[in-house]
Amino acid sequence: MTATTTALRRQMLEWIAVRPRDYAELMEAWRTSCPRLSIWEDACLDGLIDHEPGTGKVILSDAGKIFLSTKELAATKSTQGAR
Repeated sequence: MTATTTALRRQMLEWIAVRPRDYAELMEAWRTSCPRLSIWEDACLDGLIDHEPGTGKVILSDAGKIFLSTKELAATKSTQGAR
């Protein structure tokens, strides 16, 4: 995974984390026809996305929440080390 795809994946997961999203809303914002930028598909394959019971809205899975918290922790450490 490149730095670009990692950043885009993180951005998409942060966007979903704000509130559950309708699938149509998500596809409008994140669908791409570029095979090099399969952010949504890769997040699904990696188990970072789930569906809210009852509504079917897209939410983060436990793995998606861990992905965000791990990346936030790493970013905090690298920022503190740069001082």
